[in-house]
Amino acid sequence: MRFVIIAGTPSSGKTSVMIHTIRHLLASNLSVAACKIDCLHTSDDERYRRLGIPVAVGLSDYICPDHFYVANLEEVECWAREQRADIVVLETAGLCHRCAPAVHGCLSVCVIDCLIGIDTPKKIGPMLSTADSVVITKCDIVSQAEREVFHNMVETVNPQAKIMDINGLTGQGAITLKNEIVRYNSLEGISGKELKYPMPAAICSYCSGETVIGKTYQMGNVKKVDFGGEN
Repeated sequence: MRFVIIAGTPSSGKTSVMIHTIRHLLASNLSVAACKIDCLHTSDDERYRRLGIPVAVGLSDYICPDHFYVANLEEVECWAREQRADIVVLETAGLCHRCAPAVHGCLSVCVIDCLIGIDTPKKIGPMLSTADSVVITKCDIVSQAEREVFHNMVETVNPQAKIMDINGLTGQGAITLKNEIVRYNSLEGISGKELKYPMPAAICSYCSGETVIGKTYQMGNVKKVDFGGEN
């Protein structure tokens, strides 16, 4: 089974890109299962179900979606194998630019749109820099010059990744991602695989439900702003 992880910035078109890509996979007689991980609510599962494929949803609620995602990778793999899927697509919420969902042995895809700003690729962090493939959406809205500059910024952050343009509305370019998925190695099992980059730290008093502001109420992994000079 091939394990495909889709991450990216909010509203970049992750689900739309994968819907078009999955259609190409189904046309090649490959069985696909999809899992969407989000925070409080999602309706993306309804869009996946219209393709006639098995769909699962995980809502992290009060837990960081990155940590929730990692803690459930084995369960997602087990569920997908029960569905006899050739390919499992795991789309995770793109909430903070520090997200680090890439796993060795899984095809990691980062979806970003070229309307988010020229300097944004530098701010996205490991979600982009550790991806195997980068999908850029909404390229039809900007000029050729702007598109080339944005491509260059992405290549600066992740020179190893395959970069492709996909139109989330029409699906143009999605077959390129489909071919990347098909060419990727199958995964015998995700247990014991390693993240390409450590998850964001999330062990502090506020993680445990603290709501009062002040040093007296802070403990655990707490980081303070360096204002320079002597404290």
